Amino acid sequence: MLNFEDKTFELKVGIFIALGILLFSIIVFSIGDVYLIKKGYHVNVVFNFANGLAESAPVRFAGVNVGQIDKIDLFFDENEKKTKVRVMAWVDSDDIKIPTDSDAVINTLGLLGEKYLEIFPGELSDDILTSEGTLIGHDPVPMELVTEKVQKLVDSMCVIMDGLKEGKGTVGKLLVDEQIYDDLEDFVADIKAHPWKLLHKPRGE
Repeated sequence: MLNFEDKTFELKVGIFIALGILLFSIIVFSIGDVYLIKKGYHVNVVFNFANGLAESAPVRFAGVNVGQIDKIDLFFDENEKKTKVRVMAWVDSDDIKIPTDSDAVINTLGLLGEKYLEIFPGELSDDILTSEGTLIGHDPVPMELVTEKVQKLVDSMCVIMDGLKEGKGTVGKLLVDEQIYDDLEDFVADIKAHPWKLLHKPRGE
């Protein structure tokens, strides 16, 4: 038969174990983003291209961090007959009101930093996005496309510079043809010495 001291010891052990389980549960919920106590709501943003946006990425509203990305999945849009990306974003507070005409884009922290979801508040609609509501996002431009356009621009500039070096075109001739340069220099010197020639009108005109 257990005495009083044994019962007290078992009670202390039970309380300690219960507190440990409670603490462990809180940690698991926090790491797993299980929102049982935390107030807030989910919104969905639909894109055609996610550009490397990942789960747990920050969510900003009006430039302020308000949550994070909980889930990203693909779905088939029956109306448009194409596969799209659905981004489920968690907003930390019910007090954050997102107008239904807000713009959502995928931004980058710095030039090559972390991708995040940026929501710009709408100004024309009085309607507020409800929990599980959906915004249509503006698709980001793939970095490969930007690089390709920059490369084409650089190639075009190289062709132009090569043409100038070879004396092609009016500007090219001015740069490499010394006779044209000398004639132009003589003309400018003559006008400086006789500016009245600019006002002189030849007979018959």
